[in-house]
Amino acid sequence: MTKRPEMKPWIEAIHAYVPGKSRSASGRELIKLSANENPLGTSPAALAARAATPGPDRYPDPDSRALREEIAHLHGLDAARVVCGTGSDELLNLAVQAFAGPGDEVLYVRYGFSVYEIAARRCGTTPVIAPDLDYGTDIDALLGLVSDKTRVVFLANPNNPTGSFLPKGEIARLHAALPDDVLFVLDQAYAEYLAPEDDDGGLALAKVANNVLVTRTFSKIYGLAGERIGWGTGAPHIIDALNRIRGPFNVSLSGQAAGLAALRDQEFVKKSRAHNLAERARFVAALEALGNHGIRPLPSQANFVLILFEGALTAEAVHDALADRGYATRWLPGQGLPQALRITIGASDHMTEIAETIRTLAEQAG
Repeated sequence: MTKRPEMKPWIEAIHAYVPGKSRSASGRELIKLSANENPLGTSPAALAARAATPGPDRYPDPDSRALREEIAHLHGLDAARVVCGTGSDELLNLAVQAFAGPGDEVLYVRYGFSVYEIAARRCGTTPVIAPDLDYGTDIDALLGLVSDKTRVVFLANPNNPTGSFLPKGEIARLHAALPDDVLFVLDQAYAEYLAPEDDDGGLALAKVANNVLVTRTFSKIYGLAGERIGWGTGAPHIIDALNRIRGPFNVSLSGQAAGLAALRDQEFVKKSRAHNLAERARFVAALEALGNHGIRPLPSQANFVLILFEGALTAEAVHDALADRGYATRWLPGQGLPQALRITIGASDHMTEIAETIRTLAEQAG
């Protein structure tokens, strides 16, 4: 029998990440509301900086120094305690790689970001999933599963794909109850969509705690998903560990330039936040009016809404009908949510058409 390299069993157990689709089953290009991208695009300043980037024949700054310094300036952090990654996904994976391994456990809530399971399994650790509380995070259920094998706890706030949010007091309560040797990873990919007064206190916690890593991304409100830029902050020993194992030139020249310019254009961020807040509220109100048809939008603090279809009309039927009308949305049977659709908040006319389509379908289903 011919021998061949065999993957490790924990790698074989991984189900590869499935990105949001942008084409129909027939290959037709769709309006993409399946990946939580910014419908306003990208800051003109960031686009200009990206276009002015020197040629790709030279390596980028391996330490993303200017970008880290601007991040630190904007958020009142120490630049030495900021690390940049190829999207925040790289940092989420590195957090497990640095602090856990075979025989250890990684804990997160049901209906959490699908990358958490991949990050756990790729290092041979055991993923442990806490029960949800009506699709949101149940702090007590999470804490009840912490054991002497727990090494990392993941929490997205706001959460993807549900949009749920925990206020500052609950984040503090969770952290206070965790053992000091457990790394608490607070994934704030959608934090910029929150009003400033709704800050969950994660960045402040990362300044003083020895076991907190906060991650953020440029892929969402900054409109730089294609550049793959993320960042994280935490105690010096945490950042040191991630720097030891991250890619040596992990943020491109154009990514560093665009990210720097995007940070300096906070007016674009404010405009994007205001658009999202207004359109999300309008969209949710239209869906809530269909409650008698078994349609329930979950409360969201992000740039998307997870809609439950608990009546005659199914999520799959709506997903397919919207694709026929030119829209790509996210149906989530692979994440245990066959009854749900996650829809990114897009342009005003798109959200109006989607809400009207769902209403028509609901009335037809009875």
